[in-house]
Amino acid sequence: MSMRVPPVLAGLVDDAALVPPCTTDLVSALSAHRGYRAAWYADLVGPWLLPASRCAEAAAVLDRAADRATDRAEPDAGCQRSIRVGVVGDAGPAPSGLREVASAIADRRGQLEIEHVETPVAMRGDDPLPGLRAVLDLERAANEGRAPLAFYPEIPLTWGVLASLDVLGEASAAGARVAPKFRVGGLAAELFPTPVELGAIICACRDRDLPFKLTAGTQRAVRRTDPETGLVNHGFLNVLAAVLAAHTGMEAAELAELLGSTDPSPLVALVTRNLEVQRPLWRGFSGCCGMEELLGDLRVLELLPVPPETSP
Repeated sequence: MSMRVPPVLAGLVDDAALVPPCTTDLVSALSAHRGYRAAWYADLVGPWLLPASRCAEAAAVLDRAADRATDRAEPDAGCQRSIRVGVVGDAGPAPSGLREVASAIADRRGQLEIEHVETPVAMRGDDPLPGLRAVLDLERAANEGRAPLAFYPEIPLTWGVLASLDVLGEASAAGARVAPKFRVGGLAAELFPTPVELGAIICACRDRDLPFKLTAGTQRAVRRTDPETGLVNHGFLNVLAAVLAAHTGMEAAELAELLGSTDPSPLVALVTRNLEVQRPLWRGFSGCCGMEELLGDLRVLELLPVPPETSP
């Protein structure tokens, strides 16, 4: 196997080391992310996710690092200023929680290459449409006459989700850079959709031509019971197999079998047949536990090569 990341895995996991419940300090998180970007598996890793409240702090850290590199006349000093970033709203649901998000993206500091925005639109059980419309308003304002940003409103998997997808589908068809994000895990069982529910959501996004992102609950490759919480977690390989199957026209009940499988064999077989295709539908997930477990899982399943060195 060549030392490369296959296209179906490209950009699979965003670096969420600074997003709660992760507790990494900013300087360590930045150093680790730069290490990922310099590694042979860099194509596997998406943007560095920054809480909106910490964008100014991150920009200052990057400025100081760039200045030190310039003073030392390091050949890559110019590169020290720039890093791909996804801004994550952390001041509560839209519309009230958008102020810091709007401030962060309005600044558009050169050293923060902001590529996308993720922000919640409602608490579980609340109507998501007012917050969703506020995010759409911000998307229009932020992208008017500027390099476009993608917006991922986080929609709770409760009542109102299909109506929200209808609104997003219409906005996307009209040219808005929007797609949904779903939380599929947490510290309570009700935060984990069942395989049938997740399969239905994947089909609903496919039918509306909407890509999607996921957060929480997909840190390991295959569906499993977390030994610390006792909760059953989704596997990112299960989701990848399901989106590949959905792309061929399979419906929710068939996807549920893939999403509910704890046997990696059928998942690996399906993904292996599609290693060279661009991943459909799924824009990836947020990973806050570093890359070691993810790389380890992919290597054990022979979906990534094992490099000569022993550390990832």
